[in-house]
Formats: sequence, structure tokens, C-alpha cells
Amino acid sequence: MKPRILPADAPADREPLRLLYEMYGGAVYGRCVYVLRDRSLAEDAMQDVFARVLESYAAFRQEASPMTWLMRIATNHCLNVLRSQKAPWLQRFRREESAKQEGAGGPQVLEARDLVRRLLARFDPETQSAAIHYYVDEMTLEEVADAIGRSVPTVRKRLEHFATALRALQAN
Repeated sequence: MKPRILPADAPADREPLRLLYEMYGGAVYGRCVYVLRDRSLAEDAMQDVFARVLESYAAFRQEASPMTWLMRIATNHCLNVLRSQKAPWLQRFRREESAKQEGAGGPQVLEARDLVRRLLARFDPETQSAAIHYYVDEMTLEEVADAIGRSVPTVRKRLEHFATALRALQAN
């Protein structure tokens, strides 16, 4: 049974938000760093995500886990931040020196991350979200479908298209 953290009739007190922040704040921040590639932007984004959570208690569907709900909000928010900045890293396809210092695993991991980011830039926001949820969060197809509001076959088709494009990009 999933923990019921947010009551349906969201009280005025902030206790549910505090619990969500304590339990999932690190994961939300990690998602924001991964997508935005900037710790300062990620901190701001994480605060924005929890501000949105505070405003939208009623939108939380109890059949989804709090983590799924928060990751969907964080991913969508970060993608919107990138779009609003015209995503300079998507256009230049290069990593900044400060971002290189964050990476663990050496040049191969950095190259793989850049490859994935270049590939993500070729897809619509919904496919981007599906790919991040599936490959980064390691969500099941059912969880991804729930997070983006699509059917499992639709998610499967999008991810297959994404994987095919990744293989083609790696071959070049």
C-alpha cells in the first residue's frame, strides 16, 4: 500500500509538503540537476516544483505514487525552463567546464550523456519525459504511462522510436 501523504482535502497546514520535501527533495533535486545541468538552476527549479506541489494538492491522484507525481512535475518544469532559455546546450551540443566537473565515470560517461541530450533534443516534450522516466528513473512502462498520461502501447512505441534513433546516432 502506498503511503497517503497528501490528503484529498489538503489542509492549510504545510505538514504534507514538509513530508514530501524530506522524503523526496533529494530525488527532485537530482532530476533537476540531470535535466538542467546547472546546480544553481536546479536549486531554483526544485523550489519551484515544491511551490507547485503546495498549490496543487488537489491534482495529486492517489493511485500514483508521490515519487511518480513529483518526478513528472520536476521533469516537465525543467523541460519548460530549458525551452524558455532556448536551451543553449541543445543548440551547441557541448558541455561547459563546470558541468564536466560534476560528472563521474570519466569521458565515456560524459560522451554518453551528451549523446542522450542531443537525442532528446530531437523529440517532442512528451517523448523526452517518457525517455527520462524510463531510462533515468527506471520506471516501468506502466509507471511512465501513468506519469505522462498515455497508454502503455503508446509509451512503448515512443521508447522504441527513441531507442532506434539512439542506435542510429551512435552508429554515426
